[in-house]
Amino acid sequence: MADQDTGRRPKYRRIADELRTSIQEGRYGPGDRLPGENDLMEAYDVARMTARQALSVLRDEGLAEARKGAGVFVRAFRPIRRRGIPRLAQGHWGTGRSVWSADIEERDLVVDQLEIAEAPAPTRLAEALGVPDGSPLCVRSRRFVLDDKPVLLSVSYLPASVASGTPIATPDTGPGGMYARLAELGCKPAHFREEIRCRMPTADESERLALSAGTPVILICRTAFTEQGQAVELNEMTLDSGSYVLEYDFDA
Repeated sequence: MADQDTGRRPKYRRIADELRTSIQEGRYGPGDRLPGENDLMEAYDVARMTARQALSVLRDEGLAEARKGAGVFVRAFRPIRRRGIPRLAQGHWGTGRSVWSADIEERDLVVDQLEIAEAPAPTRLAEALGVPDGSPLCVRSRRFVLDDKPVLLSVSYLPASVASGTPIATPDTGPGGMYARLAELGCKPAHFREEIRCRMPTADESERLALSAGTPVILICRTAFTEQGQAVELNEMTLDSGSYVLEYDFDA
């Protein structure tokens, strides 16, 4: 049987639409097993490839996930609500709390794949941080894993003249994290700028974030400035788009 009826959407798309509606209306809840390829072949009188494509659409949309040897299941989605403004308030890190405390409540967060190094600043980073080309930078690279799921890759760049020989250049930066330590060093962040864009992940990002096929990543580049306008940190973050809701709440 042909996969596409004349003048209509491909059959696999229509099957995916019906399954998506069933998920959205609660007929299949988080963790429920979806009909398999054999089930769809029988119910819709389609070829195996058509059934497979229909399920692939739901996986690519982040609604479903395949479990080896078990089938395809509705994804249990509990998003991280990244509160872009309150998470960076001094009231969080200035009182010893992590910026993540505004996002995850009591969920289990682990930081792994931590690497700390010193490297010369390429032109783009030198310009962003207002230092000469080739100036030494403290580089902190790490991965954030929430509830056993990798959700974020983060690399921070700071002038070595500020961070070298301080807790910022050690695995544990202490209560309040890096921004609290910068404040103690007389470089307290007073202003932040974030730039956001999306793209498809590299192979390395897909592997490190355990991304489902077709899942894009969100890129956030944040620069922290002192009251005098000196850039003291540039943080490049790569987020699993299927794990996040970006929230910005501010007065008109």
